[in-house]
Amino acid sequence: MDPKTAMYIAQGIHGLAYGMILFLVASGLNIIFGMMGILNLAHAAFFMLSAYFCFQFVSLTGSFWAALLLAPVATAFFGILVERFLLRQVRGLGHMAELILTVGVSLVILAAVKIFWGTESLPVKIPPLLTGLVSIAGMDYPVYRLFVIGMALTVLAIMSLLLYKTRLGKIVRAAVSDAGMVSALGINIPLVFMLVFGIGIWLAGIAGVAVAPILTVFPGLSDQVGMDAFVVVVTGGLGSLSGAFIVAIIFGLLSSYGVQFFSQLAPVLMFLFMAIVLAIKPTGLFGERE
Repeated sequence: MDPKTAMYIAQGIHGLAYGMILFLVASGLNIIFGMMGILNLAHAAFFMLSAYFCFQFVSLTGSFWAALLLAPVATAFFGILVERFLLRQVRGLGHMAELILTVGVSLVILAAVKIFWGTESLPVKIPPLLTGLVSIAGMDYPVYRLFVIGMALTVLAIMSLLLYKTRLGKIVRAAVSDAGMVSALGINIPLVFMLVFGIGIWLAGIAGVAVAPILTVFPGLSDQVGMDAFVVVVTGGLGSLSGAFIVAIIFGLLSSYGVQFFSQLAPVLMFLFMAIVLAIKPTGLFGERE
């Protein structure tokens, strides 16, 4: 294979890996909005918090795998506390109250990580099993980025099965359509919504752990990836999981090839794409809500 073709394919893999990380963050945001109607502006802060938890668990246990298991769960636990004791109190007061509250939560998380971990960048090492390169069809690929792609696809498959093939998924979707009817059947709607919020935050937590060895952990992490994830959600269509997946892949490839060929324009390519999409279809590629 000639060097130019190899470069194109390698950049494509880097773009896919970044797109999968964006999808993990955006999918959690989309699930929370699509099923609860809450635009959680603290979502990126939870993503950053999970990256810090990853650093802490790796420091304590020496195991990235333990951090991959524990950090998203710990982050989801804090998310559930926020839903139970804060968001639930303002439901019914309109979206503005929820937006203000979630902005406040994100500021509290940012202040907390600066107090506990400081403002320096904290490195997280790639586990030995995932270091180095693997040769496929005569080309060498970073093992860790292939792992991120595979992990995101696995999470997507599990979430699809959970939401569309299980009784729990049927209850959640029914609660979204007619919460009063489902409640009359004896199902605890607040508990269902709390579980949905926790799952959405858990997805952000998975992304936080996945990105920690690539970008290191620092207080600006939520701004760097969070803004891109919000652009993915808006462009794909609020509440659309398939839209988030397709747009995340497109943005990942735009970012990767943009840096390679249009380095000065790379930061604005996805915003340009978003502007074109919203000019043609204001609800996003797969959006249905006005």
